[in-house]
Amino acid sequence: MKKMRFDEIVGQSRAMQEIYEIISKVAGKNVNVLVQGESGTGKELIVRSIHYNSDRYKHAFIKVNCASLPEQLLESELFGHEKGSFTGALQQRIGRFELAHQGTLFLDEIGEMSLVTQAKLLRAIQYREFERVGGSKTIKVDTRIVCATNRDLWKAVQEGRFREDLFYRLNVISIQTVPLRELKEDIPLMVSHFLKKINEKFQGDVSGVTAPALDALLAYDWPGNVRELEHVLERAAVLCEGDRIGIADLPAYIQQAAPVSGEAVGQGDFADKPLQSVEKEWILETLRKQAWNRTKTAEALGFTRRTLFNKMKKYGIKPIPK
Repeated sequence: MKKMRFDEIVGQSRAMQEIYEIISKVAGKNVNVLVQGESGTGKELIVRSIHYNSDRYKHAFIKVNCASLPEQLLESELFGHEKGSFTGALQQRIGRFELAHQGTLFLDEIGEMSLVTQAKLLRAIQYREFERVGGSKTIKVDTRIVCATNRDLWKAVQEGRFREDLFYRLNVISIQTVPLRELKEDIPLMVSHFLKKINEKFQGDVSGVTAPALDALLAYDWPGNVRELEHVLERAAVLCEGDRIGIADLPAYIQQAAPVSGEAVGQGDFADKPLQSVEKEWILETLRKQAWNRTKTAEALGFTRRTLFNKMKKYGIKPIPK
């Protein structure tokens, strides 16, 4: 069995430590696992960690997104089909259950599966066998099922949209991911992790973020969770001109979430300066970064163009002559 590693799952908070502990306990057990949580909270990373830390890691890890295919195609994707079984079935197709034999089948967005397909999935899980669409030969498999969903599956059961018997089959072990807004203490560690990846991707040398930029990242609620954080940092690293990401490199909606910012893009500490002086320097530095393009500057600052013009007039900031 592989050494237990969680390279892509980052966090030292108590909530993350509890998730690591559950993964370490269930990875080597041949039980079905259901991972639930909001979009962008790293459900697939948890599923992959379970597979690669199990004794199945030498065999296939097969993913099926249940939300991306209509009912008939999803059934064919899962179980395969025989030649001529439906219009367009020009040759036999091996399904994902077969491909995942002795490995792991990851059913993502399981809550989107129709009740008809749920019934066929339940039978395949119960008896470890199935027939291809249009076929009569029974195929036996040894496949571990791990599912993920951003829906409340128990609520779906109560509303009649998800089979209760299938729910209990899939939910032998449940892992609930934690939204990023509840993991603020892990954000600095995540920033470091993602910047390392981003530097490798773009051959960059961004060493970190300035204190005001970090304050903004900590103040924002992250509805898109960890996935959104990674995308924001990638954007900021591309736009950043120095070796540290400043607050002006962040999207305007994140800047607006920050405490009163005194950053002139990392140029010193303005905590003891009057607010108007801080704002003037912030506007000036952002204008320079945006080559005095007032439309781009207003967007970076989270202002309308009119607000920016009014503030420039207030502080006596004149556009540079063309």
